[in-house]
Amino acid sequence: MTNLSMPILPGKLIIARHHESEWNKLGLWTGMSNVCLTPLGRDQAKKMGEGIRDLPVDRVVTSELRRAIKTAEIMLSAMGREDLTVEQIPALNERDYGDYTGKNKWQMKEILGDEKFHNIRRGWDCPVPNGETLKMVYERVIPFYINQIVPDLVAERHVMLVGHTNTLRALIKYLEKISDDGIKEVEIAFGLIIIYQVDDVGQMVDKEIRELE
Repeated sequence: MTNLSMPILPGKLIIARHHESEWNKLGLWTGMSNVCLTPLGRDQAKKMGEGIRDLPVDRVVTSELRRAIKTAEIMLSAMGREDLTVEQIPALNERDYGDYTGKNKWQMKEILGDEKFHNIRRGWDCPVPNGETLKMVYERVIPFYINQIVPDLVAERHVMLVGHTNTLRALIKYLEKISDDGIKEVEIAFGLIIIYQVDDVGQMVDKEIRELE
């Protein structure tokens, strides 16, 4: 998918979601809880790295949360790129789910009802008690991306960003110019890797999707 009318920056942006964590497996709202990957998550992270061995990478950034850090480290090992430092960026931390953190998502769905549950999980500006909305996540992710990542892409550096469901959804909203309402339909699957080429304001000109088989 390429828009040839837009100037394409020489660097590539590679984004990936961490794989299964201990709380993902249990169906719990994780948010800022600093849980580890499961054995499956670690195995699949290796496959994710193997799936992009052909791509050049000059810089790697993640959140401060160990599930994203470990995913990035395992991917780099599988890519033969242990020489790269994994930078831990607070702006890339997962959405804070506040009072819902640690609660079972599917039990909460029964309590909240389908519509409210979907709005809380995927809506743009739907609050949770003592937590963040996706809009609030966007307001910390996008300035970091524009100020700290786009200059690398301009300078022909290729950046891999390993994040979380909501940090990546916030970034994709900006990259692909998705509306506030449209972002409700955007899901980020385990093992999903998207390679973007962007224009001079850091928005998508071309993308390639790779998924685990």
